[in-house]
Amino acid sequence: MSIWPPQLEIAVLVLGAVLLLIEMFFVSLDKRAIAYAAIASLATILVATWYLAPALPAQATGLWSFYTADPLAIFFKRFALVTTIIVLVMMLDYTRRSTSSFALGEFFALPIFTCAGLMYMASAIDFVSIFVSLELVTISFYVLVGFDRKDPASLEAGVKYLVLSALSTGFLVYGITWIFGVTGLTNLNQITAAFEKIDIDKNAATFGALLVLVALGFKIAAVPFQIWVPDVYQGAPTPVTALLSVGSKAAGFVVLIRVLRPFLMLPHMDRLLLIITILTLLYGNLAALPEGNLKRLLAYSSIAHAGYLLIGIVCLDGAAITFYLVAYLLMTLLSFAVLIIVAQQTGESISDFDGLATRSPFLAFAMLMAMISLAGVPFTAGFFGKFFIFASAIAQHQFALAFIGVVTVGCGFYYYLKVVRAMYWNSSDKIDNIHVSMLSRVTMTALIIAIVWLGIYPQPIFRALEPTRISVALRSTTTR
Repeated sequence: MSIWPPQLEIAVLVLGAVLLLIEMFFVSLDKRAIAYAAIASLATILVATWYLAPALPAQATGLWSFYTADPLAIFFKRFALVTTIIVLVMMLDYTRRSTSSFALGEFFALPIFTCAGLMYMASAIDFVSIFVSLELVTISFYVLVGFDRKDPASLEAGVKYLVLSALSTGFLVYGITWIFGVTGLTNLNQITAAFEKIDIDKNAATFGALLVLVALGFKIAAVPFQIWVPDVYQGAPTPVTALLSVGSKAAGFVVLIRVLRPFLMLPHMDRLLLIITILTLLYGNLAALPEGNLKRLLAYSSIAHAGYLLIGIVCLDGAAITFYLVAYLLMTLLSFAVLIIVAQQTGESISDFDGLATRSPFLAFAMLMAMISLAGVPFTAGFFGKFFIFASAIAQHQFALAFIGVVTVGCGFYYYLKVVRAMYWNSSDKIDNIHVSMLSRVTMTALIIAIVWLGIYPQPIFRALEPTRISVALRSTTTR
């Protein structure tokens, strides 16, 4: 049976529109029912990806020449669906305890449109489709970041994200314009072939590529484009921060993987990526050392992990990049899931986690697993993620990157284990037990199991992605 290529994304878009209509016309309906319906529907679409994916063409033609359904695209569609499902569970916890007067139906529906944008972006192989899908993601975030209109911090975060994101969009459009002016093309495969010709203006093409990289640097929180991250992460509603941390980063890196083939054919691109990687590693880890607010610490941690992912970009290792993104999804969403529940009772500072092991052993253990995985302790997904990244750096003779990466991992042990010390060693006068809903408990348990499982047996991720195709394709570009 033939399958229309963007069928999965259309299903997600229709789901979001239907839920918004339900929210509008069924005024008396408990709006949390919308979240439960969204979780069940997205889980159904996730299951469908295993049945529909084999029938999708690897490369659509004609009208759909901007779209691909290769293993990388299918993998990141599942990534987006899993992320959105977990974030919706967090939103249920957040709104259950929050005193803010949210428009709950819209709050639960908007992440679905973000998910659709992420899914389209995973398949985008044309600058026009990349721009449209990126804007679908970004506009949803504009609303979500500043959603709590009565919280000045949320409004401030929304304004900062709006202004700086609009600026990065300008860089993206201007860069695409320069590349189109040089080649007359927007399709990435055709641009790669055009860059192989010696009669094009390489200086103009390089300038356009630099502008595109600036825009992507904003999305992945790479230095020096990371200035928005701490304030936006702290001010946004915590579930939105989790979605922004994982979704925006995944979106930026999947596009970066797509554009590497043509861009690495331009002069000095490899050196530029190397410099950005080193600066991102150093800034993210060093800035996190003195931080006492857990949301801001996770913001600086996000910058640091962007640096580790950029090592995989410099080394052209698609396998390491994608495995690290999966590990990052698991441990980051787990840490935010615990933070949401604890912050509703106490606060977001690390000191608010004092004695958590006594008040809620389950939440303390969940945060422990998240922190040690983020730090890279063996037998966790985070350890294998860093191992594959550093092994790739050594294999490609990037010894400076490997050395800086190992040193900064030591910094990570310090600031991640501050949270563990607060939970298990520091005493607290708070004695109230913390209630955890059954849905949240099941979700966190699944994340913990996945972190340990991938820390012992990482092969399922590699089989799902078939990542060697990516790495070989990228490396073949640099040897032409």
